[in-house]
Amino acid sequence: MKHSTPQSADIAMSLDSVVSEAGQTAVRASSFDDNELIRTAAKVTRDLNAVNPLIYWADFLASIVVGYGAMVAAIMFEAPGFAVLAGIVSVLALYRAGSFIHELTHIRRGSLPGFRFMWNALLGVPLLLPSFMYEGIHNLHHARTRYGTTEDPEYLPLALMKPYTVPLFVLVSVLAPLGLLIRYAILSPLSLIIPPLRKVVVERYSGLIINPEFRRRPPEGAFKKQWYAQEIAASIWAIALITAVITGFLPLRAFLIILAIVSGAIVLNQIRTLVAHLWENDGEVMSVTEQYLDSVNVPPPALLPALWAPVGLRYHALHHLLPGVPYHALGEAHRRIAKALPAGTTYYRANHTSLWSLVANLVRGSAGHTEAIAAANRPAGTAS
Repeated sequence: MKHSTPQSADIAMSLDSVVSEAGQTAVRASSFDDNELIRTAAKVTRDLNAVNPLIYWADFLASIVVGYGAMVAAIMFEAPGFAVLAGIVSVLALYRAGSFIHELTHIRRGSLPGFRFMWNALLGVPLLLPSFMYEGIHNLHHARTRYGTTEDPEYLPLALMKPYTVPLFVLVSVLAPLGLLIRYAILSPLSLIIPPLRKVVVERYSGLIINPEFRRRPPEGAFKKQWYAQEIAASIWAIALITAVITGFLPLRAFLIILAIVSGAIVLNQIRTLVAHLWENDGEVMSVTEQYLDSVNVPPPALLPALWAPVGLRYHALHHLLPGVPYHALGEAHRRIAKALPAGTTYYRANHTSLWSLVANLVRGSAGHTEAIAAANRPAGTAS
């Protein structure tokens, strides 16, 4: 399975070639592309596609040291206030370290030797989130004729759904650590001897997805070996962790603190996912520009996005426009494009100010859509 990244120059492909890539769904008549934006973005960022290994390794390893160090402190501190503070630091640091799973799906093979292995060894397997659950999934989200459709594993039209969907979307992530323990300690071993269960595990419980209709295909080629190696390691770790708690080797208090920290990191990521897009597409194929405008940038001067959208995720719309630019260069790419394009043009329409304004807009949009549907279904002459 390939993990190569489209280069920024490729973004300038015509809409006709975008449609022919899949040939499955017709592009809606209202579809449009801002060719000036696409050409300019590709032109001014051509020299930003190179990965800087020193930045990747230093950032990831520092996040790991701080994350696990703060986790140990949270377990050791008896004073609740200090324990909670240490836990928050651990959540933020491990969340940042975990965000590098996104980079694993985009970096060119060979550009960061050993990084995928170390990410899985230090974080993916210990947190029961091995990279195979994202690799092979996220690239479908970037496929130009899949984005926002029913074939996109990472898209759910939340703005067009019931208002309660938004809080429910976040709340389900609280129990994710327990679900992962069940998946790797119980379902993985059982699926080895029960083929029908294996099919279900692969299709429905082997990907970090939000689209409940998506079904994953079995792995093939070299990726199959990576998948199995990571899954076996995660299963061994999950079984060992449960055994350690049952036997008393790992105190229950420490185990619960670990679960709370991992849950906190996953919830934070779920909240970030909630505002990564506007979630307004109704399942039709979108042009490159429409995909960009359905995605979100939260650029400076805002400071908090550095915490809740780390490792370049604050430039998520820009990332969809230029998926080949590594996270550490997205800030420079943003500055160059903003300098090259006048204010008020399409590029600026994907820029937003804060997490809370995005959440509020999403909730309002969902409520408004629900009311519009209710109004359309009322008999003529009926008062609201």
